Amino acid sequence: MRIYVDIDDVLSETAHSLCALAQSEFGRRVEYSSVREFDLQRVFSLSDDEMQRFRVLSHLPEVLASFAPTQGAADGVKSLVAAGHTVDLVTGRPASSRLGTEMWLKSAGLEDFAVTYVDKYGRSGIYESRPDDPPTVDMPALAARRYHVAIDDSPIVLAKLSAWRDTKVLVFDRPWNADFILAPNMRRVSAWADILEIVGAS
Repeated sequence: MRIYVDIDDVLSETAHSLCALAQSEFGRRVEYSSVREFDLQRVFSLSDDEMQRFRVLSHLPEVLASFAPTQGAADGVKSLVAAGHTVDLVTGRPASSRLGTEMWLKSAGLEDFAVTYVDKYGRSGIYESRPDDPPTVDMPALAARRYHVAIDDSPIVLAKLSAWRDTKVLVFDRPWNADFILAPNMRRVSAWADILEIVGAS
């Protein structure tokens, strides 16, 4: 099977790190369990100028490389491959984050995996691009790959994945998607052990 695996908050504990960043740089203390929506500007009560700085800081290579891995994620991805599945790592990060993303993948033991950068949120014009950035695809182009399984956590993206009726969508359980109503092609998972059991690689 061909499997789409999101990076942030599926492979890495991104939100935990962003909560720490918001506190250290802006004095905004928000517990991870209180991150109940995907709009981080509202979550951390940031002004427009602060949010712009937050975006820059959160995509610095050294910051991205510091994110803790989700428990069992790296071994889980390798188990999927060992079971004969094709795994595509997918991210809504800007393509300009490639260096930090690759640094993180190396630290997690996933340096052999390529990353597909997707304009999941219509933010392509927000981030500064560089000539050597990898290409960014849109959601229709990603859908054309016809994944058997997709694993994501973002309610914005999950709403789009609900139209992928031939794809089994695994919703990685996070506080901000707790109220998301699952479509018929979706199933909620709370850990990588659940994913491996469902997909058939445990």
